[in-house]
Amino acid sequence: MLSVSDAEAIILNLVQPLDDQRDTEVVDLLAADSRILATSVTSSLDFPHWDNSAMDGYAVRYQDVQHSSTEQPAVLEIIEEIPAGYQPKSTIQPGQAARIFTGAVMPAGADTIVMQEKTHRQENRVFILDAPKPQEFVRHKASFYQAGTQLLPAGIKLNAPEIAVLSAAQCPQLSVYRRPRVAIFSTGDELVSVDQPLQSGQIVDSNQYAIAALVRQSGAEPLILGIVKDDPVALEKVITHAVAIADIVLSSGGVSVGDYDYVDKILESLRAKIHIRAVQIKPGKPLTVATFPTPHSPLYFGLPGNPGAVLVTFWRFVLPAIKKLSGITEGWEPVFLKVRSHDELRSDGKHETYLWGKLHLIDGVYEFHKAGGSHSSGNLINLAQTNALAVLPIGKTLISPQEEVQVLQLVNQTFHVMWKNHRVT
Repeated sequence: MLSVSDAEAIILNLVQPLDDQRDTEVVDLLAADSRILATSVTSSLDFPHWDNSAMDGYAVRYQDVQHSSTEQPAVLEIIEEIPAGYQPKSTIQPGQAARIFTGAVMPAGADTIVMQEKTHRQENRVFILDAPKPQEFVRHKASFYQAGTQLLPAGIKLNAPEIAVLSAAQCPQLSVYRRPRVAIFSTGDELVSVDQPLQSGQIVDSNQYAIAALVRQSGAEPLILGIVKDDPVALEKVITHAVAIADIVLSSGGVSVGDYDYVDKILESLRAKIHIRAVQIKPGKPLTVATFPTPHSPLYFGLPGNPGAVLVTFWRFVLPAIKKLSGITEGWEPVFLKVRSHDELRSDGKHETYLWGKLHLIDGVYEFHKAGGSHSSGNLINLAQTNALAVLPIGKTLISPQEEVQVLQLVNQTFHVMWKNHRVT
């Protein structure tokens, strides 16, 4: 049985990122949010585009004001007013200044801005009450970015700051990676969909809905294939179809050692190479990972059937695989934090154990609060509203209250913040 870290390494080594030639598409900037940039971007514009003022105040020659003070202020003639968007008409000569506003173009001859709080104006004269530093509050052309150099690298996720940069650089369209395609189906004679009447012995298929939501949140495209009965012929047909249309295939159920668990046998009959059959993790031990001898070599995850195990194994193994596949050049690994445990945490010590709960911010320190109720892999109810998984390594059977614990931060979950003994003064 593989350790969690060994299983993770195998999975990430199997993932081949999308191709920057075949697997791209062009999208409008307004549709680029959360997409992965496929080609690096350069701009023909300098940032700033020209020397401009970082303050409301007066554009001056430093040598005219370098000795200014309240007792002996420099007195300058105001020859022009320069609002943002206005092209200056005058050149600042000795003894002159221009009234200028934030973002406005610096006039020729001026090299320094005196903020208005350090001046006193009388009609067309301004008194400089404090000596500025040389070139103070001047944003120089190309000091942020020089035209023709790389603006943004390929392989990054486009969030609001990147979208702002691209819009300022006048990039109306972008080459991004297509969304990874993830086929999803559930197996089991006992499963029914959410809109079917529930009979004795049956279970509503929550896994398919949860996995589809997680796939969408990861930025990939879910391909819903429904419920497949425990029938080898039907399973082989669905797996063959899924492998043909998807980059990753996710099934839930049918990967244990029961009489009706057919997935591994079918994978072998389809000439798939099974890399992982079980992992030393709780919940989620019966995990199958396989690849197929096809041109695009899709990655198959046979997840457990219990809903708690499905979510834990997705967060721990599948999500990093999707992120790496998507074209992101770095940062696809799970994010772990060391925090304080509010509760006593226990495990059998035989598996790397994951317990779900919430992170609270208390007196500036994150604290893990274990979800109440049973932490059985079949209990889906207390997984709602959780945002982290506490990790107890193999051999660790107890973490006491206030002891440090490592937690897996769940992507796309919002931390519930609780303030304690906090005052705003």
